[in-house]
Amino acid sequence: MPKYLTEFVGTFFFVLLIALAVGSNSPLAPLFIGVALMVMVYMGGWLSGGHFNPAVSLAAAVRGALPIPQLAPYMISQIAGGVLGGFVASRVFQKSFLPAPGKDVALSTALIAEVLFTFLLALVVLNVATVKKVAGNSYYGLAIGMTVATAAYGSAAICGGAFNPAVALGGYASTGGAFPTHILFYVLTQLAGGALAALFFRVQQAADSK
Repeated sequence: MPKYLTEFVGTFFFVLLIALAVGSNSPLAPLFIGVALMVMVYMGGWLSGGHFNPAVSLAAAVRGALPIPQLAPYMISQIAGGVLGGFVASRVFQKSFLPAPGKDVALSTALIAEVLFTFLLALVVLNVATVKKVAGNSYYGLAIGMTVATAAYGSAAICGGAFNPAVALGGYASTGGAFPTHILFYVLTQLAGGALAALFFRVQQAADSK
């Protein structure tokens, strides 16, 4: 239970801080978001792994770093935290955000960006936080946070830079209204990116064992 509560609380604050960062209209918002994730990872990484992202949890499960029976509770905790974070952002702070294709950007292009950068994020997490050779390192949170910061900076205008089903659904919760179809595609694409990262990680492991 403490693991799931940690994932819930960490995802809640991550989505809440995303809404505040996006609502600030600052060009430094991607950096702020990356730092927010870094802080959350250092807060909960020792206990739950600090995923705060169903796609990362899926990658960890496929990689073998997360027991399969724990996958669904992790995902439920993260999505619940993200949705509540978006709800609080809109109701308390009057801030909202909705990951979506940029102006004149095709949905297919946005989905390619989401799968690529979700793949990258999950691959970084697997390599810095689940490998015995680097166990106990002090840089894992920084690496994960800066991956999100750089990916968001480069792709925000293309896809909104979610890379996380809990963020996509939390963003919708902050706006309310009719459920936008593209969010479902975002969630599926992000999960695919996480799974692909785990499969690629296995290739890395096989090469390392030779």
